[in-house]
Amino acid sequence: MLLRLIPHPLLSLTLTVFWLGLVNTFTLGNLLLGLVIGITVPMITAPYWPDRPTIKRPLKLVSYTVIVLWDIIVANIQVALIILFKRNADIRSRWVAIPLELTSAEAITVLAGTITLTPGTVSASLAADASCILVHCLHTDDPDAVRDEIKSRYETRLKEIFQ
Repeated sequence: MLLRLIPHPLLSLTLTVFWLGLVNTFTLGNLLLGLVIGITVPMITAPYWPDRPTIKRPLKLVSYTVIVLWDIIVANIQVALIILFKRNADIRSRWVAIPLELTSAEAITVLAGTITLTPGTVSASLAADASCILVHCLHTDDPDAVRDEIKSRYETRLKEIFQ
């Protein structure tokens, strides 16, 4: 019964929180409207999600989010230092191919988004068979270390969450 009313609980929560962030004022009316939006949108769109992703470990998703937010802060500082103190000739931009073990389209999308959200790296292309993602790195002396860090820090956690 509850799944019929709230078919995507995480999406409902996310929509409600984003609504409160957009209106930038926490009132009872804004919270109620956010809840209405958060419940109505997933109910209306539920038929279009027949194979919706299942999150196996929701608490891992929370820890993943904290790790990504921390990495974004650290990467902002690193990119600022590169821009301010490195000469253009000393910046070593590299393309790094990341072989994927993820099979879920949602997990691959989250990984690509995470890479792009982290300053200094951009997800550029996904192989047609989803076996590899091409990442541009602003500055690195060791592309293999970038690959290994993305795999160990993000991909491993996403496998635990989605697979």
